[in-house]
Amino acid sequence: MTCPPLAPLLFPHGTMGGCFSKPKPVEVKIEVVIPEKERSKEEMSPNGKASPLIYKVNGTARHYHLEEHPIASSPYHNPKDMVEASVCHVKDLENGQMREVDLGCGKALLIKESGEFHAVGHKCPHYGAPLVKGVLSKGRVRCPWHGACFNIGTGDIEDFPGLDSLPRFQVKIEKEKVYIRASKQALQTQRRTKMMAKCISLSNYNLGSTNVLIIGAGAAGLVCAETLRQEGFSDRIVMCTMDRHLPYDRPKLSKGSCEPACAVRSCSYGCFANSQKHLLPQLVSTSPTLSQQRRNRSPDRPLVSMDSQPEQIALRPKEFFCTYDIEVLTEMQVAAVDIKSKIAVFKDGFKMEYNKLLIATGNTPKALSCKGKEMENVFNIRTPEDANHVVKLATSKNVVIVGASFLGMEVAAYLAERAHSVSLVELEEVPFKKFFGERVGRAVMKMFESNRVKFYMQTEVSELREQEGKLKEVVLKSGKVLRADVCVVGVGAVPATGFLKQSGINIDSKGFIVVNKMMQTNIPGVFAAGDAVTFPLALRNNKKVNVPHWQMAHMHGRIAALNMLAHGTEISTVPYLWTAMFGKSIRYAGHAEGFDDVVIQGDLDELKFVAFYTKSDEVVAVASMNYDPIVSKVAEVLAAGRTIRKRDVELFVRHEPETCLGYQGKAPNMLVAVPS
Repeated sequence: MTCPPLAPLLFPHGTMGGCFSKPKPVEVKIEVVIPEKERSKEEMSPNGKASPLIYKVNGTARHYHLEEHPIASSPYHNPKDMVEASVCHVKDLENGQMREVDLGCGKALLIKESGEFHAVGHKCPHYGAPLVKGVLSKGRVRCPWHGACFNIGTGDIEDFPGLDSLPRFQVKIEKEKVYIRASKQALQTQRRTKMMAKCISLSNYNLGSTNVLIIGAGAAGLVCAETLRQEGFSDRIVMCTMDRHLPYDRPKLSKGSCEPACAVRSCSYGCFANSQKHLLPQLVSTSPTLSQQRRNRSPDRPLVSMDSQPEQIALRPKEFFCTYDIEVLTEMQVAAVDIKSKIAVFKDGFKMEYNKLLIATGNTPKALSCKGKEMENVFNIRTPEDANHVVKLATSKNVVIVGASFLGMEVAAYLAERAHSVSLVELEEVPFKKFFGERVGRAVMKMFESNRVKFYMQTEVSELREQEGKLKEVVLKSGKVLRADVCVVGVGAVPATGFLKQSGINIDSKGFIVVNKMMQTNIPGVFAAGDAVTFPLALRNNKKVNVPHWQMAHMHGRIAALNMLAHGTEISTVPYLWTAMFGKSIRYAGHAEGFDDVVIQGDLDELKFVAFYTKSDEVVAVASMNYDPIVSKVAEVLAAGRTIRKRDVELFVRHEPETCLGYQGKAPNMLVAVPS
């Protein structure tokens, strides 16, 4: 049996029985596409001699010699698609500077570093941030909004969030003028998906076995699958998820995006998408509220997407998974893992054999423990359907949100303009006190109160009361009774690892999977990533920590994939997160658990500030609002292994990092580049 080249490899639970009922071997047919720049690396074995790629299928080693693999040509090969323009004089830019330049049909980012010019896309592919406002350091540029990093020589993404890289353009110097030659298509899309290997047909497998099984289809799982394909891995990859949807941008369920929904994803992964336009998801929302927000928002004002449809926030369209043979089993829950037999057992009894396993199951929201917790109109926001339902029911109604967590606060901010009333119940005295500190927490709380959100602090919910089967009131332990038509619960989460308790995989006392710097568990061939793990954080002297950030999940997935292929890559990224509320963003980098002081620069009342979190005189994290790109700058310093002392904070904020870091003379490439 040979699968058609474009046969869908997406198996929702309702159709899986027909596809999997009679496992049979299938004909071998493999095609691998490897980027030219990766070819030299993959052709060399550790001793420097030519070596084939070796992968195991059902325990049998298979060898692929690179001379058998066709190398894909440039995606921008059409001469009519090219444009060339003079953009500046060679003396217009100093070393360490960046400038947006216009080629007539689109813009590029021109960079000068160490006497050489480079040109790449000018917008971050994640949410469209202008990279000219970012930070240039040691051959890469870091996004000012969410911290993604791109190599200025290749355009490749080196740190996350986001999936795509930047397009790279040709630069030449003639008669003291700088010329850029670029693809018109690339200037329009401002993103580039790396070339990937693919299987034209399933090979040497029955349908109950795979080389790589990924449990979980969030950021960690998807980045793992994509990285394997980017590295030339040509065997079967299966992802399974309890969700009914393909991987989507989960942060947008509460905090939204910084770009219109209709521009969330560009199809840049090949001609297949262009030839199948009738199959692509419709990304343009017809919601009047969203349209109005798009017209009125500032460039960095988040477009909250609680009422977006799943296809609008999809990380990749369906065709992407078909094109690169990444199979996704939706609505499938793994009930147990047999590490000796290398078999995952699903809740419905189906079994799948694997060679390598990634566990990226994320977390499970905590529920209330009070009376009435299971009644109608009480929600944990976990899926697009949850978010959509909350928005529909909350409009012009009374909403009570339990928990001043990131999710709780973001939902409160979104519903404040739509609901009749929004009340927020929290056990602590101040929102975000443990994370951002009391002073920043109070400033945020004041912003919410000025937007009609009522806080009930230092109390808990004792009972949820109903009328005709629906929520009517929330009773607090303080005795206060709140009118409520909808209740959103955001009191934290626990790792979704219960199915591993008898597996032999090392789980700590809180339920987190323990991994090393290469995202490996204590079981050979078993990796874990994302919110469900603790790992050694280089920034904090390799202390084992749990960092449930979207950016960190991306990096976990990449590191796990590289080490499935025996690259020996260790994680060293700096944690980076953001939250969006009332059109304002707080950015944060580092890991401030156990901080003993907070140094504030700027004005908290005006919501324009930067907060440095210190421990024993050393800055361990930073947060800011309306102070870009200070957080990205600090992230670059920390990523370089340098230390910022408490006494140096003021100098750092005044854009003098070379002084506070002890450089002799000017520190190149650490300052914000000047825009054109």
